[in-house]
Amino acid sequence: MLAGDFSASADTNFSNETLKYVITYKWGLITKDSGDATLTLKNKGSKYDITLIGKTRPWADKLYRVRDTLLSVMDKAKFRPLSYTRIAHEGSSYAKDIIKYSYSGGNVSGKAETYKEKKGTVNTSEFELNASGDTFDMLSVFYWIRSLDPAKMADGKKITATLFSGSHEETVKIWKVGEETIRMRDGSHREAWHLRFTFTSKGGKKTSDDLDAWISKDGKRIPLEIKGSLPLGHVSAYLVN
Repeated sequence: MLAGDFSASADTNFSNETLKYVITYKWGLITKDSGDATLTLKNKGSKYDITLIGKTRPWADKLYRVRDTLLSVMDKAKFRPLSYTRIAHEGSSYAKDIIKYSYSGGNVSGKAETYKEKKGTVNTSEFELNASGDTFDMLSVFYWIRSLDPAKMADGKKITATLFSGSHEETVKIWKVGEETIRMRDGSHREAWHLRFTFTSKGGKKTSDDLDAWISKDGKRIPLEIKGSLPLGHVSAYLVN
């Protein structure tokens, strides 16, 4: 870990938890709750089993039905991912990505398998992803961030890690925007760290829009709100339990 400026907490152990979110879509003046997501972590001996399940609501199913599941297994002692699975039913297409991590010194390899099916056409592939240093996926990266202490990071000071994302490696840069008080869906207010994520390819080309996350300032550092952009409109996830 890059502990010099963004130090890990003394206690990075997570208890079993289930977090529920409502997904809101905004396009122009239209804002509507369009889906729900559940994030679950279970302690399994020397490992964490992490699951994120997301689905659109009935009204949104009629426009574009989504049933997505992300699975990550992390090693507790070294706090690094061992495997990652993404299962996506989106519209008329189905996709499944599986990544199995291996480590040698500071180098990380990911044996990846992908399966894609759309309109009766199936494509499969196998390949290897490679990186060095801190390496995660779109699920385990949030628990890594939660294991770190934003109070020890200067505003705007960036940390860098690699993401194994589907069929390629991405660079994610994360920094603390500041401290904010945010309003929860139940009308209460919570103190939060505001973090921003940017994603680029190895060549430095932007691979997706920035992501903003607000995590609680207490010891649990729970994601309270996440905001991102789509090709048309914006999407947000709000903690509701």
